[in-house]
Amino acid sequence: MGEKVGNELIKKEKGYLYYVGKDGKVYRVPMKYMRSKVKSTAPEAVSKEMIKREQGYLYYVGKSGYVERVKANRGRKKV
Repeated sequence: MGEKVGNELIKKEKGYLYYVGKDGKVYRVPMKYMRSKVKSTAPEAVSKEMIKREQGYLYYVGKSGYVERVKANRGRKKV
């Protein structure tokens, strides 16, 4: 479970992939276009809030509907 970052509640619909873009807004894309080779649809902006992203974190829309972040695990630990 991540740390809550955003204040805007995002209502998620079934059949869409939600992600935080480079500009900090939340976008959605229909899942069928993610699986097919034809990309005939543009991402649709869902939020108006701009999330300030920091390096070293993974940002996502959690089950609660808010944007959350988790420390990114880069590389493998040596045993």
